[in-house]
Amino acid sequence: MNNKAVYPGTFDPITLGHMDLIARAAHLFDEVLVAIAANTNKKPMFSLDERVVLARQALSAYPNVKVEGFATLLTQFVKKHQAKVILRGLRAVSDFDYEFQLAGMNRQLDPTIETIFLMPGEHYASISSSFVREIASLKGDVTRFVPPMVVDALKPKFGS
Repeated sequence: MNNKAVYPGTFDPITLGHMDLIARAAHLFDEVLVAIAANTNKKPMFSLDERVVLARQALSAYPNVKVEGFATLLTQFVKKHQAKVILRGLRAVSDFDYEFQLAGMNRQLDPTIETIFLMPGEHYASISSSFVREIASLKGDVTRFVPPMVVDALKPKFGS
């Protein structure tokens, strides 16, 4: 049986919260495919290629985790990779409404794909890529929120 999950997101940048979720999923699924969305609507700070490289470096310790960029409908990407599950993270109750709507829309697009929600560890619940970018832009210390290669990649973005 193909026990593969796709964990989509912008990952701009990947955080320890993302990594916690991926580590949890790596124990539940034979393969976890981290799908990094091009998502030009969000105007990401890092290019798609940079985000893919950072995620691959950050997740290299997990042999059953792969990372790939995409610029299609998520359901098309999931189908192309013969997965049956979309994995989504819920940090707080406030995430639920949006995620619930997104899961429903994906079910409308392809009813054969299920969405599963996981929660990160409590100490990662407040971490978001947006917060990390804001803290880094103001020269704050983000070492508690992102892996070392992301800390290094953020420095030239903000001139430090």
